[in-house]
Parts: sequence; structure tokens; C-alpha cells
Amino acid sequence: MTTARDLDPDDFGFDDPDTDQSFENALAKARDGVRLTVDDATELLATGTGSPGIDPARKEQVLELADRRRAERVGEEVTFVANLNNNVTTACNTGCLFCNFKNTAHAFEADNDVEHAGFTKTPAESRQVVEDALDMGVYEVCSVSGLHPAFALNDEHHEILRGYDDPERDVNYKPPSVYATDPGTYVDQMAAMSVGGVHLHSMTPEEAYHARRGTDWSYEHVYRELADAGLDSAPGTAAEILVDEVRDVICPGKIRTDDWVAAMEGAMAAGLSTTATMMYGHVETVAHRAEHLGVIRDLQDRTGGITEFVPLSFIHENTPLYRQGVVDSGPSRDEDELLVAVARLFLDNIDHIQASWVKSGDEHGLKLLNCGADDFMGTILSEEITKRAGGQYGEYRTFDDYVEMVTAIGRTPVERSTDYTERRRIDPDDGPHGPMLGPRADGTPLLDDRPPSAGDGSSASADD
Repeated sequence: MTTARDLDPDDFGFDDPDTDQSFENALAKARDGVRLTVDDATELLATGTGSPGIDPARKEQVLELADRRRAERVGEEVTFVANLNNNVTTACNTGCLFCNFKNTAHAFEADNDVEHAGFTKTPAESRQVVEDALDMGVYEVCSVSGLHPAFALNDEHHEILRGYDDPERDVNYKPPSVYATDPGTYVDQMAAMSVGGVHLHSMTPEEAYHARRGTDWSYEHVYRELADAGLDSAPGTAAEILVDEVRDVICPGKIRTDDWVAAMEGAMAAGLSTTATMMYGHVETVAHRAEHLGVIRDLQDRTGGITEFVPLSFIHENTPLYRQGVVDSGPSRDEDELLVAVARLFLDNIDHIQASWVKSGDEHGLKLLNCGADDFMGTILSEEITKRAGGQYGEYRTFDDYVEMVTAIGRTPVERSTDYTERRRIDPDDGPHGPMLGPRADGTPLLDDRPPSAGDGSSASADD
């Protein structure tokens, strides 16, 4: 397994992409509405692979075309959701080199006195988080967690994992009794968070793999168990770049591309909608990004269950990739804009593309809404993953923030449900604004006072 210590920046690098297409041909195909190939997407992302750097004039041509395509497809609405993150644990031994969210699971053991800033929540604690959020009007809870060795799908899974000769070595398992806090099972956590009519968005493909490790269970079986416990939809995260030669560098301990696809197919076979993501701007080339888009589009062609595509700009500052000198930055703003724009032009079977204020900040996030994106995330209330990686844009946005920002670019603010089936246009003059779609929502603003870290460009420390 590759670790940060194994990577020699002087020896590392992928060749510049070369295609059998030209930028001009790719742009003409996009303008005419012809379905793009992966080579076409590569040319558009590079503004031509035949010359170095991004050509400003060509870039603007791509952005303008994508913005027109967005207007034709989804109109002038900008959507957002009243949601909350409830990550259950930071304990994880996977060792992804782009991540600073996890804490080594060994530090969480009851007889270990290693100081760390991580956490593990019991199902009862998770339930209380959700109950408090419902009282504020939140109606979506997103839960993405580390791969705690004591996490199992259910009691039967615990028994199977205990039956291995060496569970720690063979299936990354230690019983809950080893740890200071028992996270319960995945089924326990889903049942705890699925209360009061909230929409529970949880269980990435990587977590689903963890919830079936050591068994011959299918992904569909796992997701059906979780759906029966209250899971409503699954995040298509853990995708990073869906090209295995890239995954070999940045996340060699994670599932491969075909397993990620199989997990998503299993979730949708179990009746769950999903999202799809790309975490870009580290070691990959534009050709890898285009290939990733091809994997997503092919999956949607087969399933039709992806509600939105979510580009995730790599935040580098506190990650092993940066500390070991493998990367010196994340993507440029030009790259962010082109990724959103080409996703809009290439993913002709996915309606919604998200811009992230968590990754990009408000100003740049609004620019991305003019590059093909039509969704602007959600209120979040608490965000750990990007913050721990070095994110600088806070953890919370109010409905009034959204209304002010969206109307400032001449678009219509719309509150939406997770799956986009419920939508409410918001009158900018009828404030203050709060959620109305939740089971306990009545239009009251979510919080009376904004947390100090939100909106001011600062970020709470990871152990706050």
C-alpha cells in the first residue's frame, strides 16, 4: 500500500493528455447539442491539449455556452436545501493522502492515552443532533464518517467478522468493547438519525463496502438493510477520481472504480436516489477528469438515479499530499470554472450541477453559478471534512444569505428538497427568510445568531 512516505515527488507525474479531437470541433459539437466524447471533454477542459495552459478566450467560450445550456435546461432558479451534517466518527485507518478528516482508529481505543481532536458519537447522540436540527426547521441530514473498525452493518455482521482467525488483519475489525465509545452498528445509526420525517442522506460507496466486508453480501442487500432502517438516499462521494491509476496514488486503500460503480448501482437497485461527485485538482490530468465524467454519464444512462453532480475542489493545505510535496496547491479558479462548465455540457442526462461555497467561498461560488451550475448547496450548520483539510469559508449559510447572493446575480432563490421533487420560490422582499419544506419548518430563520466562523472567511480549528 502506498503511503505519503513512499511518494517521491521527483518520480511522480502523469503524461500530458493527447486526443484525436480538436478544441474547435469539440466546442462545435457542444454548441450543436451533439453528445460529447471523453476526448471532446478533455479538449474543452484543457481549452485545447495542443498548447500549454488555459486560453482565456477559449475558456470564456466554454463558460458562455455552458451557461446558456444551463438556462435552457433548468432555467434561472438557484436551489439550496436546509440541511445539517452529522458525521458519526473520524476514526479511520484507510490512509487516504488527500484527507485530514480522519484520526487513526488506534487512538480511539479505551486503553490508549493518545491525544487527538477526533470524535465518535453514539446512536443516541446522533439522534439528539437530528432532533435539535428538526426543531430549527432542518429537513436533510447528511452523514459521512470514517471507517471505524468496530462499525458493522448489524449484529449478524459482528458475528461474521468475529469469526475470522485474525479479524484486525483480515477484515479491519475490532469489537466495540475495545473502544472508548461504541458507535453502534450502521443500522443503529440510520435508525437513530431517521426521526421526525427528516431525509437521511448517508452511506457512501466506501462505507457500504465497510458494511459488507468479510461477507458475500451484495451492495443491494446492504443498502436495502439500511433503507429499511431509515436511509433515504446515498451520497456518491468517495469517488475522488474514478480512474484507478489516480486512485493508486491518492487513495490506494480505497475501493476501486468498478466497486464504486457497483455500490452506486446497488443503492439504486435498493430504491435509493444518489448524487455523484468528483474531487479534483491534485495529481490527475484533465484527461482523467474527462474519463471520470464518462463513468458518471454511463452510470446514469444505465440507472437514471443520480439527482445531481457535485464537483469538489481539492483543498490541499493540511493534507499528506501537500505536506509531502506531491502537490503544491489545489485547482485554479479557471479550472473550477471549466470543470463546472464541461460537466454541464457533457452530462446531458443529469439535470443539476452544484456550486460549493464551502470549497470556493461566496464570490467564486456565485461565479460558478454563471458557468453552468444551478444548485448552491445548503445551510450545513457544521462542516468538518473541508475545514480539517484547510478550508477557509466557514460552515454555515442562512436563508437570508442565500436570498441576498442569488438575487444579486439576477437569479431566483428556491428552497428545495433533497431529491428536487419539492421546490419553493422565495420572495426576496418577504423576509427574514427560513425553511418551509421541513416537517417542523415554519419559515423561522434557522439560527438567531450566525456562528462566528460563517461568512467572514475564517474557519474554526479542527478541535473546536
